[in-house]
Amino acid sequence: MNMPQDRSKDMATLPVTLADVRAAAAAIDGAILRTPFNKSHTLSKLTGAEVYIKFENLQFTASFKERGALNKLLSLTDAERAVGVIAASAGNHAQGVAYHAQRLGIPATIVMPSTTPFVKVRQTEDFGANVVLQGERYDETATYTAALATEKGLTLIHPFDDRYVIAGQGTIALEMLDEVPDLDALLVPVGGGGLISGIAVAAKTLRPDLKILGVQAERFPSLYRALRDEDYVARGNSLAEGIAVKTIGTLTLEIARKLVDDVLLVNEDTLEQAVSLYLNIEKTVAEGAGAAALGALLVHPERFRGRKVALVLSGGNIDSRLLASLLMRSLVREGRITRLRVQLSDIPGALGKVATILGTLGGNIIDVSHHRLFSQLPAKETFSDVTLETRDRQHLETILTALREAGFEVHIKNADTNAG
Repeated sequence: MNMPQDRSKDMATLPVTLADVRAAAAAIDGAILRTPFNKSHTLSKLTGAEVYIKFENLQFTASFKERGALNKLLSLTDAERAVGVIAASAGNHAQGVAYHAQRLGIPATIVMPSTTPFVKVRQTEDFGANVVLQGERYDETATYTAALATEKGLTLIHPFDDRYVIAGQGTIALEMLDEVPDLDALLVPVGGGGLISGIAVAAKTLRPDLKILGVQAERFPSLYRALRDEDYVARGNSLAEGIAVKTIGTLTLEIARKLVDDVLLVNEDTLEQAVSLYLNIEKTVAEGAGAAALGALLVHPERFRGRKVALVLSGGNIDSRLLASLLMRSLVREGRITRLRVQLSDIPGALGKVATILGTLGGNIIDVSHHRLFSQLPAKETFSDVTLETRDRQHLETILTALREAGFEVHIKNADTNAG
């Protein structure tokens, strides 16, 4: 297929080329898992697209970051290896650098924000890295890291704005197109831009007509705004912490301006839904950033209906307590776990009648809280908060109807419902 003239000119001036990506693929071969790239029949049926998933969460450190980190480490001279490397990261980049530096016998220092959870610090230390805690925010940590690198003569392994890192991440595109060459679109999570830049270079060179779409959290739309020359101020936190990057890279922005077709934004609720779907449908764990591409497909099904779409599941490092919370919140959204507030006459057996109706209709009572004193109801009335498990929302509606037909006043109790 002939490349369009304007695209050809763009490709000729890029800081990373297909040759660089192929060289990276050869360099890391055998040390990096060629992750599965499978069609999801259930997600395809759900969205109307032909959906393929690249399971980068199955890498040893559960993230694609290993690819770029290893390619950069392999590019070092013997002298650079002897002195050692340094990186600023609180997450997947730290694990990738530390793990492969240990494999190669390269001393590694990882600088993390002082707020980094202890479990991540310990995991990085377990890979043999010297961990330094500095700064409350990543920007402060990165500034300190650059200064320390200069002071100690260490080679800085940037998480995204580096030619070798970008080329390493681009090897994902080679694997996907080797297995499914007729893809129509690639959906790729974007933080600093290293992943989408490498993928775009490889994919657009091989398939100029292939659509490359970035996905970002609404709260951190750095590339989305940069491509539109809009001002951007990061706000709040995001479940997709792995792509919650305030500033896109210099090299990555240069590549993205020329090769990325569009950037889609997803909100926090959609990210939660995508994490839950990966676990419930694909039986695989995705972190918030890793689930972002699926989130975009859920928000824009009409855009991809009938097309072959690849989702890059970029990582699976998510705190187990957070994952448990997300799954419970998902059950609440689906109507499978609900808190009901049932108003009762304060007489013996009233609550028993409610329990009988629930049990007869197959509802499972998880918890009951009965209130007499802390209520604004008349003295002869009271209420009970019942946490109930049902099969689905229709099952819940059947139970609500039965309770109301039996004469009970009942409401679904949201988190902001006032007592009484």
